[in-house]
Amino acid sequence: MKDEILSRIQKKFPLVARPFEVIADELGVSEDEVLAILQEQKRANVIRQTSAIFDTKRLGYISSLVAFKIAPEKISDAVKIINSHPGISHNYERNHDFNIWFTLAVAPNSKFGLQKTVELLAKLTQADDFIILPTLKLFKINVKLNTTGKDEKKEEVKRVQHKEIELTPLHHSIIRYAQNDIEFVHEPFKKIVDAIGIDYDTFFSALDELQEAGVMRRFASILNHRKAGFSANAMVVWDVDEQNGEMIGEKAAAFSAVSHCYLRPKYPNWPYNLFTMVHGKSEEETNSIIEEMAAEIDAKSHMPLYSSREFKKVRIEYFTPEFEAWEEKYSN
Repeated sequence: MKDEILSRIQKKFPLVARPFEVIADELGVSEDEVLAILQEQKRANVIRQTSAIFDTKRLGYISSLVAFKIAPEKISDAVKIINSHPGISHNYERNHDFNIWFTLAVAPNSKFGLQKTVELLAKLTQADDFIILPTLKLFKINVKLNTTGKDEKKEEVKRVQHKEIELTPLHHSIIRYAQNDIEFVHEPFKKIVDAIGIDYDTFFSALDELQEAGVMRRFASILNHRKAGFSANAMVVWDVDEQNGEMIGEKAAAFSAVSHCYLRPKYPNWPYNLFTMVHGKSEEETNSIIEEMAAEIDAKSHMPLYSSREFKKVRIEYFTPEFEAWEEKYSN
C-alpha cells in the first residue's frame, strides 16, 4: 500500500479540501491510514516536498543550466558561493571535466541578468571555464518515480496549450504560500486559505487558473530519489542533429524513466545538445534504460553523467527579497 500511495501523490494531486480522503477512497483504505503512511514516509525523508510546482519562466524569471570547470581543491569553497544565490535550485558534482552543474534563475527585476550573474559566480569561484545551457526546447519535465514497478516503459507526453493570464495580487499571494511544503493532515490547505483570508473555492479556482496558464506545472509530491530506492540517476547528454532535434527529443521524452528532456545549445567545447534525466534503482538498471534509448535515438554519440555529490536540491522561493539582497551584496 505504501508504494501505491507514493505513486499516487506524485501524479495528479487532488486539489480539494481533504485530498487524502480522495486518495483513500481510490485505494480502498481509510484516510487515517493514508495519512499515517505519508507522515511516516515524510519523517523518513522519502518524501522531499509536497507543494505547487511553478514554471520559472512563466513567472518572469530567466533560468539556465550552467556547468563550471573547477579544480578539485576549490570545489568546497566554490559550492558555498554558488549555493548562496537564492536562484540556485540544484547543484551537483558530475563525472566530467565540467564537474559542477547547477540550475540558476534570476528574478524579473534582476540588475545583473543571467549572463552577468554567471560571470560573477565564475569569478568568485575561480572557475577555469563555464558553459551556459539555456532551454531551447522543453519536451518534458515531470518527476514520477516508478515506486510500484507497474508503470509502462513508454508514456504519452501531451502538448499543452496555455491560456494567457495577467497575474493579480491574489495570484502572487497564492504563489508565495502554495510553493511551500504542506503538512500531512486532514485539511492541508486550511493554513493557506486562513492566512490569505479566502475560502477554498477561491483558492482552488486560482490554482486552476495558474495551471491552465502554465504558471503552475502541477501540484504534487517530490520524492527523495535515493531514499525512495532510486540511487542511480544519470543526466544523459546526446549529440543529435539540430534539424531533427525536435523529433528526436519527443522520442526520448516518451520513455517513462525520463523525467526531464530538453534541447540546449552546442558549443565548440561541448557538442551535446539533447539532455535527458534517467532514473533507475541501480546503475545497471539505468544503463539498461539508456541502451534501450540509444537503440531508438539517432545520435552521433551520448554520455551518461552520474552525480557523485549532491550539494543543493531545493525549490526556488519566488517573489522573495533574497534575490535583491544577493545582488546588493555584490554590486560594488
